[in-house]
Amino acid sequence: MSNIHPSAIIEEGAQIAASVKVGPYCIVGKDVVLKDNVILHSHVVVAGKTFIDEGTQIFPFASIGHQPQDLKFHGEASELRIGKNNVIREHATMNPGTEGGGMLTSIGDNCLVMIGVHLAHDCRVGNNVILANNATLAGHVVVEDFAILGGLCAVHQFVRIGAHAMIGGMSAVEGDVIPFGTVMGERASLAGLNLLGLKRRGFEKESIHALRHAYKKLFTDEGSFEERLGKVEAEYGSDRVVAQMISFLKEDSSRALCQPA
Repeated sequence: MSNIHPSAIIEEGAQIAASVKVGPYCIVGKDVVLKDNVILHSHVVVAGKTFIDEGTQIFPFASIGHQPQDLKFHGEASELRIGKNNVIREHATMNPGTEGGGMLTSIGDNCLVMIGVHLAHDCRVGNNVILANNATLAGHVVVEDFAILGGLCAVHQFVRIGAHAMIGGMSAVEGDVIPFGTVMGERASLAGLNLLGLKRRGFEKESIHALRHAYKKLFTDEGSFEERLGKVEAEYGSDRVVAQMISFLKEDSSRALCQPA
């Protein structure tokens, strides 16, 4: 195939679309699937049972699909699935799932994964997510659509990060982050709403206004959190943006909620 550099190693069994470009010194394992217009620029290693969808680009020295850094992993045929039109930059690492986490690690479409990012076993990353340089996700982390994770941040295992949330650089995130929230700090605390992100993505002023009032009632009013959540749902639950945050807060989680300092 003219799009594959002669120095690349493609193991027998790999499924590679005719339009895929594989640069110098790449290695592609036997159980890998590369769909149309995938580009491996050079020195990329893709191993394991890894599926990469159309238009995704991977830059030099990324390690994709090697076995998880989990002592409980015993070679089970778990998967890594990468969606469409992602950009995965140099030295990024992504591991497949494990038996204890559903056998799947996944990342959606249109994500930007910058230099040195680590995506551990059984993580679920949505669409249009930005992971800045050296952001690190431990196992079983969920990152919803349009979230932005700052450089050098570290996310504890089993944490959930809601849609449109923003994580400050160098933050250690130990608790769940509400949708539309902003967290920062050495041990990250909730610092407010990601209002700039909401405005940039065209959210209606009425929804932003409702979300600000809901946030204030949730985190500054008196009473238990459950009582405050009930009041917010009754007063603002008809707004789709607030309803999305309420739904996130009602889901089961093994981690506490990231709260204001």
